[in-house]
Amino acid sequence: MNFHIRNEQPGDLEAITRVTEQAFLNAPHTSHTEQHIVNALRQRGKLTISLVAEAQGELIGHIAISPVAIQGHHSSGQADAANIQNWYGLGPVSVRPDRQGQGVGSALIREALSRLQAHNNAAGCVLLGEPDYYGRFGFKPHPGLELPGVPPEYFMALGFGRETSVGVVKYDEAFELEANASN
Repeated sequence: MNFHIRNEQPGDLEAITRVTEQAFLNAPHTSHTEQHIVNALRQRGKLTISLVAEAQGELIGHIAISPVAIQGHHSSGQADAANIQNWYGLGPVSVRPDRQGQGVGSALIREALSRLQAHNNAAGCVLLGEPDYYGRFGFKPHPGLELPGVPPEYFMALGFGRETSVGVVKYDEAFELEANASN
């Protein structure tokens, strides 16, 4: 299947919302708020990377990367009471159901990570997801990073340097839509 990846454009917003809704409609472990999270990140100016996959003029996939805060210290032991900077969170990743299993999500992830690594200050990326899927991109559980309330095997990191930060990770407030959706 032929498709290409490009930066999100203002005219894509409605299509991104639709693709994200469709992608998570029957997904396990979702509160069905992913499209609202993406829109809230955009409104807050927190979409560091927002890419779409397009085939024959139709949007078939989307990926978002946004900054995260890490409260803790560097693995070198240097204490840091403030947030450790330059870490990002990958997700959500959305692919239209009729295009899933065709390499669209993998291509979006590879391109987003490549662009993030080229971002001269990016120290690494975290995500919440299936270890078997995301492990092939280099993500793995990191014993020093914690996302409260999440089993450690599903919270993974990919460091871009020798030193990986350790501490408690906090996603942008836009992700709290996920936590509050079931209330």
